[in-house]
Amino acid sequence: MQNVEEKSPSRGGLRERKKQATRAALVEAAVRLAAEHGAENVTVEAISDAAGVSPRTFFNYFDARDDVFVMIGAESSARVRRAVLDSPPELSPLEALRDAMAAELSEVEQQHQLWTLHASVLRESPRLLVRALSIHTDDESALAAALADRIAAESPSCSGERPALPAPEQECPRQSAGLYPHLLAAVGLTAVRVAFEHWCVGKDRTPFPDVFQETFEHLAAGLAAPAGDRAGH
Repeated sequence: MQNVEEKSPSRGGLRERKKQATRAALVEAAVRLAAEHGAENVTVEAISDAAGVSPRTFFNYFDARDDVFVMIGAESSARVRRAVLDSPPELSPLEALRDAMAAELSEVEQQHQLWTLHASVLRESPRLLVRALSIHTDDESALAAALADRIAAESPSCSGERPALPAPEQECPRQSAGLYPHLLAAVGLTAVRVAFEHWCVGKDRTPFPDVFQETFEHLAAGLAAPAGDRAGH
């Protein structure tokens, strides 16, 4: 999940869904070509041709060629933040984050091969890996800000109204630099990565949603050591 709101169409009508489909087709084409030929040897023209669009259309979605290799799942970041802000007040911040992420990851099993190829492309290109890590850092900061806004909105001193997204100015004080929201965002995103990596190498083929839920159960329990044979799960 990456933070690329500027060029990410939101979920909505037919036009927005078509844009999402085109972006997804470009990303998939780029990742598959890069896995086969190496990212450095893949051109915008080749990516566009494989996705069935023109190079001009490519630049309606991405500012530069390298962007397409690091933006798999790009649209999900803003939706996760919106879901965190809109989550029921009775949920804890961790539960709100868990549910928001779970909704975005519901189709991850269908994209197993693509995500695996994407990981291999990044491993083979240090330059792209650095770029992806930079995007991840921005994504983490934005998520921390959304969590801080949710916590502030639920505080007794605030009106209780949920902030809009994005929200540069709020009557309730933003806590984006606060330790807890930042830690929660970092832990949540790391939990997703660990759950996915565990699922990819797992021999019992436990469904990914089950691995994801177990990961967050460990977090909710304060990472207490599991008993018995659950230690290897």
